[in-house]
Amino acid sequence: MKKILVIVLLLLSASPIWAAEKPNIVFILGDDLGYADLGCYGQKQIKTPRLDQMAAEGIRFTDFYAGATVCAPSRSVLMTGQHLGHCHVRGNAGGEMLRQSLRDEDVTVAEAIRSAGYRSALIGKWGLGEVGQPGHPLSQGFDYFFGYLNQVHAHNYWPDHLYRGNDRVDLPNVVQLAPRMYGGFHSGWATKKVVYSQDLFAKEALQWVEATRAEPFFLYLALTLPHANNEAAGGVGNGSEVPDHGIYADQDWPDPDKGQAAMISYMDRDVGRLLDRLTELGLAENTLVMFSSDNGPHMESRNDPLRFDPSGPLRGMKRDLFEGGIRVPMIAWWPGTITPNQVSNHVGYFGDLMATACELAGVETPPNTDSISFLPTLLGKPDEQQEHEYLYWEFYEGDSAQAVRWGNWKAIRSPMLSGRIEVYDLSRDPGEKYNLYRRKDLVNHARELMQKAHMPHPNWTLDTK
Repeated sequence: MKKILVIVLLLLSASPIWAAEKPNIVFILGDDLGYADLGCYGQKQIKTPRLDQMAAEGIRFTDFYAGATVCAPSRSVLMTGQHLGHCHVRGNAGGEMLRQSLRDEDVTVAEAIRSAGYRSALIGKWGLGEVGQPGHPLSQGFDYFFGYLNQVHAHNYWPDHLYRGNDRVDLPNVVQLAPRMYGGFHSGWATKKVVYSQDLFAKEALQWVEATRAEPFFLYLALTLPHANNEAAGGVGNGSEVPDHGIYADQDWPDPDKGQAAMISYMDRDVGRLLDRLTELGLAENTLVMFSSDNGPHMESRNDPLRFDPSGPLRGMKRDLFEGGIRVPMIAWWPGTITPNQVSNHVGYFGDLMATACELAGVETPPNTDSISFLPTLLGKPDEQQEHEYLYWEFYEGDSAQAVRWGNWKAIRSPMLSGRIEVYDLSRDPGEKYNLYRRKDLVNHARELMQKAHMPHPNWTLDTK
């Protein structure tokens, strides 16, 4: 009932700002891609020519953040516009999949802009609700879904099935199941490799865009590259799953490193294919395309992070609340609207997709979000850009942690709620090497912000992490 009321209010608030021709919105999400995994962010060995071109033709953000340092909560922030102190899904649930499902009262980006006539598709990886749960994409505003519902299922790039809507789609791959069950689901690795899931996602995205070209659309293309197949890494020793090593085949590197590089270049190629299709269809100038990653880089395929330095100047990786775990690449492309070859230090995060999409669609942002539109930055109007008072994160695994950024200051506390607070000046120390814990004014302010941001949730406590 709460969700219905919110959607009705959004419909009544629809604005004619973009009514003549509402822009299409495409958000492409890489999986476990590091801040410095792309050439335009400093990568020297892995080739990403299409994403580098996308940055040259648009805006490259230097201070943009994922919603979390692991998968499900980051995607929850992206979809709901609420930071981790407020949203419902605050962690990977360790197999309790209903705990990891969005609720009926949660309002997603797809639901918020549906009232403005947008059709929405999710192609790829979801992780926020299974068949029969309220978080299923078709119950959360999406008109079309094809891909993985379960994030552990998504580890396997040659699965024996995917889902289209609520229906299982069997594939000719043959899978060796891993012994561990996660949320009632066994993952594994393929012993017979016929159909690569990334190829299916790229094909579906191209077809859906062409089929929906006459209507304003929102495409959430949630790729799994370059996430590891964790089960394959434990079972056959290499979790970097890709059809071939391509241009890296002759490199004197271990196979997991060749695979890691090839996965990123494979993703780069398919992003380019989508941009090309939008151009061929005459949609590019009316389509905002964004590209980012759900958290920092991994080493779960037995790849060596020292080879590619995926975090670049930043400290930490996936599962850290240091910058390397949460600061991510972010590129925005909109020919004819975004001035090319820009670099922006605007501080934003995944939750801002909600307000940005709503402003583009001409509807009000749903209440109770932590979202600020960055459309002024995209339109080259920095003087009109509102800034966040702070950004906030929580992490319930291991010793737990919480972090907050305000201005150029960043604070981390572990364990969360009770640990000692570290403070860093990111303007001088982006690698977070020098802890300014003696600055009691900063420490006290960080503590106040953390207390303000954290709303207790019965599903997410330190004894249920």
